[in-house]
Amino acid sequence: MNAADRLRALLAPGQPIVRAPGAYDSVTARIVEQAGFPAIYMTGFGATASRLGLPDIGLLTQTEMTEHARNMVRATTVPVIADADTGYGGPSNIHRTVEEYIQAGVAAIHLEDQVAPKRCGQLSGIRLMAADESARRVEAALAARGTESLLVIARTDALGATGREDAIDRAKRYRDAGADLMFVDGVKTRADIDYVAEHLDGPKVASLVDGTDAATLTAHDLQQRGFSLVFYALTALFSAVTAVRQSLRELHDTDTIPVRPSTITYADYSELVGLGFHQELDSRYGA
Repeated sequence: MNAADRLRALLAPGQPIVRAPGAYDSVTARIVEQAGFPAIYMTGFGATASRLGLPDIGLLTQTEMTEHARNMVRATTVPVIADADTGYGGPSNIHRTVEEYIQAGVAAIHLEDQVAPKRCGQLSGIRLMAADESARRVEAALAARGTESLLVIARTDALGATGREDAIDRAKRYRDAGADLMFVDGVKTRADIDYVAEHLDGPKVASLVDGTDAATLTAHDLQQRGFSLVFYALTALFSAVTAVRQSLRELHDTDTIPVRPSTITYADYSELVGLGFHQELDSRYGA
């Protein structure tokens, strides 16, 4: 059973909602897996942050994103759900994007309905494609998938751009086009979540962003509202930035490496990245 099949099994009716924290690099993906989560979300926001140190405004190319996904898949054993932005061009670009992500071994991708250059769904100034064109692009992704089991998630960014009604209308169009799950991005309040839950039937994705009112909802709350999958896209990235900033400030101010009971050790990190396996290989086959 490949990663996509395993994710489909996790998403089957009657199963608990799938919680997928965002990973911004391969080490973070390993940490997500070791924490016991059943899936990993490769966030484009986090990928842009870790690779470029820049905002999520469509700066990474398709090849950069698929390479990032491929590395995460290699580093972990649980399904990886990858951000595929807008598909990186027209129908032929979407076709290649789907093929590349399948070759990378990801379990699912999501495609959004923004006009390039896209931007993070939490930002203002989002411009949308026509809904009919976006639905055809979902169909193009499904055609490119063929008989492969990759899940295609259709994301709309209409919530913050044109309002709730348009967001639901678009999500329904993408559902009718054959998308496996619908994803209304940009939710900030519990009321947004409730509106999506009430007006959109079928498998749904929620993305909770730290610091918003919507982020006070639990996974159980979301499952009760009919959601099948939840992303915690920025929790790991924001936690890491907070910890690194604090440690480096202390190092700068005290001229001493900060010591905390919870600080990871060299041995802990070596275990995390599987150093022992490679030492065994070197011991057995090295010079």
